[in-house]
Amino acid sequence: MALEDEIKVNGQDYGADQIQILEGLEAVRKRPGMYIGSTSSRGLHHLVYEIVDNSVDEALAGYCTSIEVTIRKGNIICVRDNGRGIPVGINHKSGLPAVQVVFTILHAGGKFGGGGYKVSGGLHGVGASVVNALSSWLEVNIFNSGKVYSQRYERGKPVCSLRVTGECDPDESGTMVTFLPDNTIFEETEFDFDVLKTRLRETAFLTKGLRITLTDERPEEPVQRVFHYEGGIKEFVQYLNRSKEALYEPIIYCEGEQNGVLVEAAMQHNDSFQENVYGFVNNILTPEGGTHIVGFRNALTKTINDYGRKNKLLKDNEPNLSGEDIREGLTAIVSIKIADPQFEGQTKQKLGNTEARGAVDSIVSRQFGIFLEQNPQVGRIIIEKSVTSQRAREAARKARDLTRRKSVMEGFSLPGKLADCTDKDPKNCEIYIVEGDSAGGSAKTARNRATQAILPLRGKILNVEKARLDRIYGNEEIKSMITAFGTGIMDDFDITKLRYDKIIIMTDADVDGAHIATLMLTFLYRFMPELIRQGHVYLAKPPLYKLERNKKVWYAYSDEELDSILSEVGRDSSNKIQRYKGLGEMDADQLWETTMDPERRVLLRVTMDEDEASEIDVTFTTLMGDKVEPRREFIEERAKDVQNLDI
Repeated sequence: MALEDEIKVNGQDYGADQIQILEGLEAVRKRPGMYIGSTSSRGLHHLVYEIVDNSVDEALAGYCTSIEVTIRKGNIICVRDNGRGIPVGINHKSGLPAVQVVFTILHAGGKFGGGGYKVSGGLHGVGASVVNALSSWLEVNIFNSGKVYSQRYERGKPVCSLRVTGECDPDESGTMVTFLPDNTIFEETEFDFDVLKTRLRETAFLTKGLRITLTDERPEEPVQRVFHYEGGIKEFVQYLNRSKEALYEPIIYCEGEQNGVLVEAAMQHNDSFQENVYGFVNNILTPEGGTHIVGFRNALTKTINDYGRKNKLLKDNEPNLSGEDIREGLTAIVSIKIADPQFEGQTKQKLGNTEARGAVDSIVSRQFGIFLEQNPQVGRIIIEKSVTSQRAREAARKARDLTRRKSVMEGFSLPGKLADCTDKDPKNCEIYIVEGDSAGGSAKTARNRATQAILPLRGKILNVEKARLDRIYGNEEIKSMITAFGTGIMDDFDITKLRYDKIIIMTDADVDGAHIATLMLTFLYRFMPELIRQGHVYLAKPPLYKLERNKKVWYAYSDEELDSILSEVGRDSSNKIQRYKGLGEMDADQLWETTMDPERRVLLRVTMDEDEASEIDVTFTTLMGDKVEPRREFIEERAKDVQNLDI
């Protein structure tokens, strides 16, 4: 049988000439999501991180002390550092200037072969070239030996050769990259100052002594923030704990090197009941942990138990404290630097290097043990809190087991106030968590009984930010939600048992309603975060206004929308405008039409960016914790952005 040059596939020619070869950076422009994750706002901001990370690598190598990031008018980004500057000589393998190689060839840079950087965050060497490929234009300026070298690119391609364009101080060095994201690639090109602020603050914490300046030139009065922390990750822990009450004053700090792994760890317990341990590898957050976090937890558990036994703080007949109990209320940063990190998966979510586990375990065990011997009052406080946690966890286990036994004996028993749907396929089903019996009654009448379940809650649920697990299992409203969802919580959580594809929080459009929604989100974030990560949690958006004119009805979901409707229909005395204060003011038909009909309703999906995990935790603690001053500062800082606030 002879091979043909061409074959037909679905009626189309398919031969050698149909195999497409993407040259240079065309592959990046064709499939940007493969390189930056998405073309949404997250991918847009990722461009800035890629360029900043290159400057941070210079800082980690000991050559850069300052990075300036500027958002110029028109959403142009400029990143300037005082490092060595990208080499301007000819790269003999390519015959091109090294600068041009860095910005136009994938997997090129000083991070391969061990010669340029000992450790680096941007390990794939695609950062600068990807940013170039996804920008309408990019300009690079290098300051070196009294000269300024410049080159400009448009959509990834050089439009001029590298040339000297000016002079600088002979002692001045560094790189400045200026770029405009391509609006034909990105869904939006508006940079969010707060998103950049969060990431750059975190980067400064992790790079002791580095000064990072963020300036926004778009407002009439430019806004600037400077991040500079000589204390490094010790100040990071202090920042994360600022809305909590620390149980002891010193922040425990461990530092060392073993088998080529540089280890830093800082920690402090507070009066909360949540564990917040964040791991970083070469300044990259690892949301799923990895070997460095395993090593840290092993060291912590072993050292505390050994100390407790040795100093008779744990009785001989008592079991060892579990890692979970020791870490209750712990805020910790574990930051390692390693020459060849092996991440599991493309997204660098989890570290796999076995040597990292041993290095962290050894260094933290030794130095934490010395700290406890020198600070016995801290050791006593940690063990007392751990023992209290152990007792509460045992009480919670008994309550949970009792609930399980009841469920088994009674058949699977759903909450009595739940109006469940008849469809049993979770993909088709959704549950409305409704504030109050009145709105719950209207929702039960309005719903599609086949696919929409209604669970009314009475009043405000328990603030889990201030409660241990035993109290949470004892709270009827929270137990109703846990039972209705079907997944269990914390260690028992199983997403495959979720009974509804959408969990919709439906509260009044006022301050009380917002507070109830926040309490529910706090519970979901602390005990069922995977529901948020996988996009199952939504906020219903009921209308603020009903406009009636000549027997016609319009609903407006904001003041701006009401103004727009009035501009169309006219502003006069025949308009009847009703401002809804609560869901209970709507009858079943209105509630269905405005808030529950899948064809017309507005739902806001709750999302969670893992890159901002520490800042999300700070926000929940600030809003729902005991300390008033951080909450007041939070509100004052954001007061200018508040809309539709009922007094």
